[in-house]
Amino acid sequence: MWEIIYNRIFGGFTILIWIAGWPTHATSLLDLNPPRVVVRYGDSVSVNCSTSAKDPEGMGWEATIGGVGFTENVTSIIWTVEKLTEWTVEPKCYMTLRNDGTQSKKVLPVIVYKPADSVSISPLSHSGPMVEGKQYQLQCNIQNVAPLQNLVVKWYKGNESIKTTNYTNASNKKPVNVSPTLTINPSREDDGAQFRCEAELHLGPGGPQTPPTVTSQPLYITVHFGPDIDCSGVKTLDILERQNLVGHCSVEGNPSPLTGWLKAGKPFEPSTLLSRTDAGPYTITANGLVNINHTVRVNVVYGPEFNCPMVYNITEHEIHNLSCMAEGYPVPDVMWIKDGLMVHFPKKLTHMDAGQYRLYANSSHSTVNHTLDIHVLFKPRDIQELLDTEVDTGSSTQLRCSSSGNPAPEYSWIYHRTPNVRVETKDGVSLLSIVHATGENIGTYTCYVQNTLGNVSKTARVFVRGAEPVCPIKLSNERVVIKYEDQVSVSCSNTTSADWITWTIDGQFINDTTWSVERVLQWDIRPNCTANFQGIGTCSKPLHITVYKTPDSVSISPLNHSGPMVEGNRYQLQCKIQNVAPLQNLVVKWYKGNESIDTKTYRDSSNKKPVTESPTLTINPSREDDGAQFRCEAELHLGPGGPQTPPTVTSEPLYITVHYKPHINASRLPKRIPVFRGYPEELVCEATGNPPPKIQWLYDPAKRPIEARGNLTVSEDGFYNCTATNDVETSFVVVEVVLTEDYLPLIAGFVAIVVVAISVIFVFIYSIYYKNTKMGRYSLKSAKLSSTPNGNVAQNGGRDIPLPMTELSQPNIYC
Repeated sequence: MWEIIYNRIFGGFTILIWIAGWPTHATSLLDLNPPRVVVRYGDSVSVNCSTSAKDPEGMGWEATIGGVGFTENVTSIIWTVEKLTEWTVEPKCYMTLRNDGTQSKKVLPVIVYKPADSVSISPLSHSGPMVEGKQYQLQCNIQNVAPLQNLVVKWYKGNESIKTTNYTNASNKKPVNVSPTLTINPSREDDGAQFRCEAELHLGPGGPQTPPTVTSQPLYITVHFGPDIDCSGVKTLDILERQNLVGHCSVEGNPSPLTGWLKAGKPFEPSTLLSRTDAGPYTITANGLVNINHTVRVNVVYGPEFNCPMVYNITEHEIHNLSCMAEGYPVPDVMWIKDGLMVHFPKKLTHMDAGQYRLYANSSHSTVNHTLDIHVLFKPRDIQELLDTEVDTGSSTQLRCSSSGNPAPEYSWIYHRTPNVRVETKDGVSLLSIVHATGENIGTYTCYVQNTLGNVSKTARVFVRGAEPVCPIKLSNERVVIKYEDQVSVSCSNTTSADWITWTIDGQFINDTTWSVERVLQWDIRPNCTANFQGIGTCSKPLHITVYKTPDSVSISPLNHSGPMVEGNRYQLQCKIQNVAPLQNLVVKWYKGNESIDTKTYRDSSNKKPVTESPTLTINPSREDDGAQFRCEAELHLGPGGPQTPPTVTSEPLYITVHYKPHINASRLPKRIPVFRGYPEELVCEATGNPPPKIQWLYDPAKRPIEARGNLTVSEDGFYNCTATNDVETSFVVVEVVLTEDYLPLIAGFVAIVVVAISVIFVFIYSIYYKNTKMGRYSLKSAKLSSTPNGNVAQNGGRDIPLPMTELSQPNIYC
């Protein structure tokens, strides 16, 4: 009883302490889900409160709206409000422990928010355009926003954020109106700028992921400024002649100012083109927010201008009267430039002073120039750069011929003209180019330079390494191949102009361009065509002439041998060629049948007269060569200009006979032969050879074999020697005959006996089987008449009526 009273008194005291807000322990026993609530005014809210205590007496929610009374024996309890309309609600979840009456409590943080009803921006205490350089305030009017401490106001100019205002220290939770301000100093660049402000509620964890935002309509401002004259710091204007004042000293302002120009106090149209006489003071006026003016001195810039000819001609070493002056404002400085260097123009000129001069007139505002060509007349100077040259065959080279003179000199060359030589004049230099040099380019090259005042010349020589000088003579036939005693005619001409041309033979001149012979009777004749050319001099070109004669006869025979040849020995065949010329063109070909087997040439010979030649061929005849045909041919390979088909003389064929030793056919005569006793075996001895061999058998006379037509029939064992002999050699084969017993009759007899025995046994067994099974047994006792009306049938078991037996035929048996 006292215990119950004590517990209730103590429990009530604890409740009073909790209601009074005194601190209690074990708050960690309660858990709120969610732990923090951010809810829009008028929306629903629901929070679960649970405990981790093992044996709570009960739980409850204390709140000005949606409170839940003490509920026993629960571990969780929910606070729910369908429409939250209180700004300062502070629900508390509590729990009482059963064992000692201890209470735990936990306050649920609740933020009730409301976005602004409207947001607007306007100037504070000002209307109309703003003036550059003054300070103004913009006000952002925010209506009915809560809670204020979560409000963030952002200011924008265009899309650029320029200021942020917050109210973190405010404690008011109910909706309020606020009007933060922004101070600006507008400039002319801000004319037409757009300003706006935004009211955002930064509600922290549990709140909307994107802060609720209300943005004002943009405020466009107008900024007045000026007028400004952009040349107000300039006292002098330099304007080119034939230009005007438009674009000089421009005026800016808002509103746009009225501008004008004054000259000597009178209005002046700025688009008027100025001349050098219009220089003087001018005033520009601008009327806008204020009226301003500015005076400048206008200088009309002109020139510099040259009074000077474009070209001036003078003879070398004469005194000139050339004058080149320059006018302009500002007064210019004049410079003379030649070849990039400043010079002082002399009164007396040489050819070194000739050339192009550049005259520059410089003032502080402009520069002009003038080109003056000075021509100093003089005759050509000595030729430079033309030197003897050496070049490799196939390479290219160039000869340079240069000379100075005025008037400009003309170049010409004297040399042997060839297609690979090209002449061109470039930059006052004559260039003679030789491309892919050959022997034709060997010679002298003379360059001539001349103008109206005189001329000069110089000669250089060109050498081509690896090439011989070429004589530019053209023969109608470079090479002539002529048969002895035939007619020949060759003409000689020049490929380029020649001073003279003729034929020479053995040092004697023939004053004709054609060399002709009715009948060639010389074997070694050497005519030359000779001519004289510019750049080369005198040169000659020989006519290559070949006088030939085909052989009188060609024959083939063995050398130092007669009769048949023996296989395995070496022999020589000789080809005799009578009276052939020239020897160096002779080609001897050897044939066996139609097969070419050897060729001999005489290229190293220098003999041009007819000779008799006897070349030889070494052979090693085999038995396959027996009856072979050998021959030789003499051909004259006369090269270009000769007959298309070489002149040929062929020998009569030589047929050879080849003797060779006997060869016994081992395939018909093995070295070991078995012979069954009582069955003689024939030994066949065949042999080939040239001449045909003689066959002879050698054996033991006691054996007494039968010999017929070179074959031997043997019936006894032993050794039998077959010998084949001809004029070349003797060959033999020894055959061993081995006598063996013939067991075949014994085996055949044994097999026959076995077959007979098996046949007897089979017949006996078959007869027993047929008698007992196929024939049956019949009885004439107790025969009965069958009820069958037709047929005589023997039956067993009938005792009353005797029946006569009818012989039954034996049934057919098919196997």
